[in-house]
Amino acid sequence: MDKLEIIKKPIEKELGQFRQLFDESLVSKVPLLNQVLAYIKKRNGKMMRPILVMLMARLFGEANGAAYHGALSLELLHTASLVHDDVVDESDKRRGQSSVNALFDNKVSVLVGDFLLATSLKHAALTSHVELVALVARLGQHLAEGELIQLANTANEDFSEEVYFDVIRKKTAALFIASAEMGARAVGATPEEACLAALFGELAGIAFQIKDDIFDYSPNPDLGKPTGNDMLEGKLTLPALHVLNKVGDERMKALAIRIRQQEATSEEIAGFVQAIKEQGGIEYAEKVMYEYRNKAVALLQETMNTELREALVAYIDYVIERKR
Repeated sequence: MDKLEIIKKPIEKELGQFRQLFDESLVSKVPLLNQVLAYIKKRNGKMMRPILVMLMARLFGEANGAAYHGALSLELLHTASLVHDDVVDESDKRRGQSSVNALFDNKVSVLVGDFLLATSLKHAALTSHVELVALVARLGQHLAEGELIQLANTANEDFSEEVYFDVIRKKTAALFIASAEMGARAVGATPEEACLAALFGELAGIAFQIKDDIFDYSPNPDLGKPTGNDMLEGKLTLPALHVLNKVGDERMKALAIRIRQQEATSEEIAGFVQAIKEQGGIEYAEKVMYEYRNKAVALLQETMNTELREALVAYIDYVIERKR
């Protein structure tokens, strides 16, 4: 049995019901909007965050209406943020598939993102729990803050890992934190249980983003972005930050600043990528990623439901072992 099968086995019924609710929510009588929504439904991925909601709901109780609508609210907010991000980043690909703005245009993408956000808020309200609505609102704030910190960092001449982790906690880990906490709180978990769930989500989310950053050093087109794509967008991630702080090479640092300011050529970025790999940047990032994985696994008590514990361990392992 592969890891995805282990992950999904305890929540097969719940995932089926969630998928039905997800598909039903992305329908409109406006032909253009319906066309875009159909494309979004078609390209939707593994749904790692709704899976986490359902696993945590099952860990602390039984999935209910609040869990389903809460999971949908988070997934729609996440989807809206991706549609808007692709406009901001001028990206034409999203994990190997054409982005919405590439197939349509920026105006359509922004408006579709707004529709998804409004639909997210609708389903947050349908949980009938103010604390779950607040959780969704807080996530929206964190996503926006993460993007703004990242934008402001383009003028920064420091190469701080602390800032890097601040960004990914607000951009990526925040989604996993909210998903895990949503599942726990929706079924009436205690505050202590909800905090444990949120911490697991944070550790998983950070590991997820580090894995994504490692992908940027691979030439495999199946990953959905060419080598150095983050750097073409002015982003320096953990492998590069580690090497820049370790070697103290002033020429590399000057080039890194030009990369942040999007002034470097593709050839310069290719050379920079190679230097980061040769100086151990990938190995360092992988080590840190496994540290977060091990911390997440350590949270799972042996006394937990065995099937759910195995599913959660498989979840974090899938996060760090995935190929795209």
